[in-house]
Amino acid sequence: MPLLAHPQHREGGAEVIDRFQDIQAWLEDQPHLLRLGRLFSETVLIEVEGEEIYLTFEKGRIVSVEAGPSRKTPWRFALRTDAEALEQFWQARPAPGFHDIFGLAKIGRGRIDGDILCLVKNLRFFKEVMALARHTEEGAA
Repeated sequence: MPLLAHPQHREGGAEVIDRFQDIQAWLEDQPHLLRLGRLFSETVLIEVEGEEIYLTFEKGRIVSVEAGPSRKTPWRFALRTDAEALEQFWQARPAPGFHDIFGLAKIGRGRIDGDILCLVKNLRFFKEVMALARHTEEGAA
């Protein structure tokens, strides 16, 4: 059963939260990413089918992964997508359009909101952090 198609996802996004908590742990083992993101200290909203997840970065590290919704949590930019698109994005070899966050937006399966300049300034870092989940898929294949 695909990770995000699991019934638990529909009951509050626990599977998605778990995946981002895994990414939080994997990031600690990536010195090149920690160096790349050392100036990035922001909160990012990830919304998957209406379920909100807040990733708080501090000097390139994810210091918290919190479930929303929260009107009190300010965020700098947001990535909004659906569970199936995120599952395809996290495949070891994603199909065209699912390989990149801007690809998701281009094919109509994602939307990027908020401070785009902040995203673009930290684009490589953010894209590589989002793609960390692909490494587990490669290892399992």
